[in-house]
Amino acid sequence: MLDALPRGAWIIALDEGGEAWNTRRLASEMQAWMRQGRDVALLVGGPDGLAPACRERADRAWSLSPLTLPHALVRIVVAEQLYRAWSLNSNHPYHRD
Repeated sequence: MLDALPRGAWIIALDEGGEAWNTRRLASEMQAWMRQGRDVALLVGGPDGLAPACRERADRAWSLSPLTLPHALVRIVVAEQLYRAWSLNSNHPYHRD
């Protein structure tokens, strides 16, 4: 997984031990990513989670939930939350407090 990352990417590990972010926090994080002008890579683990090397390499760790979620569901939840954060940053009416 690490070999596939773009050089210099900002790496976010999706990990149950990471920080829990609400939508406003994610929107703030997204703004920071955009200001950096770097690629952002979100690492999602398999059935056994992320390898220790992936967690160590990550710049941040983000927890979607303390629950264990299937890989396919994580991808959907992340996509939805990124869209929600983008909509908040763009003053789009999709986001609701």
